[in-house]
Amino acid sequence: MNLQQFLMQETATPISDDITVIKKGFIAPLRDLGLTQVTGDDAVNFLHNQLTNDVEHLGVNEARLAAYCSPKGRILASMFFWKTNEDIFLQMSSTLQSAIQKRLQMFVMRAKVQLVNVSSDYCVVGLGGETAGTVLRQWFPQLPIDTYGKVDNAFGTLIRMADAFGQARYQWITKTKILDDNWPILQQQLTPVNDNVWRFAEIMAGIPHIIDVTQEKFVPQMVNFELIGGVNFKKGCYPGQEIVARSQYLGKLKRRMSIAVIRSSDVQAGMDVFSENDITQPCGMIVNATAHGVGESVCLVELKVADQETGSVHLGNAAGATLRFLPLPYPMLDVTQ
Repeated sequence: MNLQQFLMQETATPISDDITVIKKGFIAPLRDLGLTQVTGDDAVNFLHNQLTNDVEHLGVNEARLAAYCSPKGRILASMFFWKTNEDIFLQMSSTLQSAIQKRLQMFVMRAKVQLVNVSSDYCVVGLGGETAGTVLRQWFPQLPIDTYGKVDNAFGTLIRMADAFGQARYQWITKTKILDDNWPILQQQLTPVNDNVWRFAEIMAGIPHIIDVTQEKFVPQMVNFELIGGVNFKKGCYPGQEIVARSQYLGKLKRRMSIAVIRSSDVQAGMDVFSENDITQPCGMIVNATAHGVGESVCLVELKVADQETGSVHLGNAAGATLRFLPLPYPMLDVTQ
């Protein structure tokens, strides 16, 4: 089966096999991600003044997370970005990419900056598991070692992602033809899977992705963004910076994101959750979710810390399916970097 035939398939990999596949070795085309290329003499300074993370001091051998916020400090888009020698690439949900690129363009003014949607020019695949590194060395002899480390060569860009289930994961961003030419080798040595497997791994790694239905619902700390390196509190101003900083320094944070399993296969981002402590209003919201197991879903959920600690939390209403919380893979500390 060639790449195009696989992409045309609509049947997801059986979820009961997910953990086995993730641990052994898999490859997943990530079609829900948009890519904007930012060029021009002022590109670095422009983005540095727009995003929550440091763009000016980003090296060509690393990538970073960042949020793009409204003036009220609410996340308009969660981003993953990296530099090449000449350009900066912004990766975000395809449900937001067009609108966010248009919004950024509004603030370019007289700066020497060009923003181009290059989503159709590149393929992005996620790879992981025990054998992924060995397979990738055929194209990238020197793999990135650290989380968000990056390697570039004629075959594209390879970035080390946050581990999941104790195994390394990577994103490979490359021209469509390069992936087409090498797909026969990849599918023989790794298991091709639906992007549902990658979303499952991202959730278990505690990495949130803001999409259209969750836009402007959270300040960065509500979804642990500063805990995973997405906020730099020492950089200069950006939209919403004052509110983000105030949330960090004035008192203990009362809302956080957690991982949960729900006995329901129909859990969607943007759904409310309710606590038995107060059944009259939602205590939180589903950030990301995907099916897992038979009749279950795994999700990232933002909610009041007190409700997670002292009450039973339910999906949709007080009589809905109960959330069973799992530990995060990183410490719940207040980070100021």
